[in-house]
Amino acid sequence: VQLQASGGGLVQAGDSLKLSCKASRTGSNNAMGWFRQAPGKEREFVAAISWNGGSTAYADSVKGRFTISRDRIKNTVLLQMNSLKPEDTAVYYCAAARSSGVTMLPSGYPSWGQGTLVTVSS
Repeated sequence: VQLQASGGGLVQAGDSLKLSCKASRTGSNNAMGWFRQAPGKEREFVAAISWNGGSTAYADSVKGRFTISRDRIKNTVLLQMNSLKPEDTAVYYCAAARSSGVTMLPSGYPSWGQGTLVTVSS
């Protein structure tokens, strides 16, 4: 499956931003996730959603501020990011999991999008 992430940009601290990930395959039964990688740091888990949207998982650092959702008809996964902080600055990647349930491990995601840059200024 091919993934196309979009929606990144430059915002100020406290602002909101919505990322979108479009998948090429229809009727996917795979969980989906968002990861991010800041300069000089390893890629880290942000959020994941199960195949039917019934289960979600979030990193502690974004819990309460970010919301992941999906539209299986449109093959799209969204990441609504509110109350953004400078430490949220990173390249954000969407990924399709091997399983139908949520997983936070990068190794559980065989398909990755190209990434979209989010920059939060203070």
